[in-house]
Amino acid sequence: MSRLSQQRLKGFLDMLAAERGAARNTLDAYERDVSDYIIFLGARAVADATSDDIRGWLADIAARGLKASSAARRLSAVRQFHRFLYTEGLSQTDPAAALQGPRQGRPLPKVVSVAAVDRLLETARQACEVEGSTPAGRLRALRMACLIEMLYATGLRVSELIALPRSAATTRERFLIVRGKGDKDRLVPLNEAARAASRAWLDALKEARQAEGRWLFPSDAESGHLTRQAFARDLKVLAGAAGLSAARMSPHVLRHAFASHLLQNGADLRVVQELLGHADIATTQIYTHVLDERLKSMVRDLHPLTDEG
Repeated sequence: MSRLSQQRLKGFLDMLAAERGAARNTLDAYERDVSDYIIFLGARAVADATSDDIRGWLADIAARGLKASSAARRLSAVRQFHRFLYTEGLSQTDPAAALQGPRQGRPLPKVVSVAAVDRLLETARQACEVEGSTPAGRLRALRMACLIEMLYATGLRVSELIALPRSAATTRERFLIVRGKGDKDRLVPLNEAARAASRAWLDALKEARQAEGRWLFPSDAESGHLTRQAFARDLKVLAGAAGLSAARMSPHVLRHAFASHLLQNGADLRVVQELLGHADIATTQIYTHVLDERLKSMVRDLHPLTDEG
């Protein structure tokens, strides 16, 4: 690396530290990524680099076997480096401005089995019946049982679940009307187990003289209702008690389970899209990996041209 390139890189890192407060680990990562790029350029000055040079570098790191996510991170560092050179007047152009990053596949959702969800639900129910439990302990157990039953029955976003009104526990309907993203209303199913858990939770609130208020899951938080962080924390504790991996369990994972298990049992993808409140069917299609085996067996068993021999 030439002395001039070293000076340019040092100036970039100094800017990150001074203006953005970048941590040491962050600065080290940027230095590694940009140094790799500068070394690839060889004798070519970074101020003279073109979009084709950057594309060549991306092809080079792809040939080295780097994942798309790692390549995207490196490109982000180089983008910021070239933007710095351009804004500081050290380069006449910004060759990275018009480049698109490597395509990254949408990560598959974490999947938990029906048996795992059953174990989680049973553990939550048993916690409500522990003899000798303190009133506060029983109240927490009933709240958790209600949260999980409602989440697995409806597939609500965690933000929608924790902000449910009290009326959700008293409805006689087998569905809820939920206002989701974009202030759009949708219907979600409400099975008997969820309705029973919500009634038990509401009765417990009345016994604790907390029956007044707007929210089904009240708390002292600024919002007035349970926070998503508190729910996620308690869910991990319950997962550990059920013998499940706490690291793999979250409210979002249970929402994924709702969708995945419906599809496994034959639900139409469009129906699941509506239940989840997805505006675009492409968002729901991340779940189609769970359909592979069912679709293969359906074609094998039902297609008229299947070889019977």
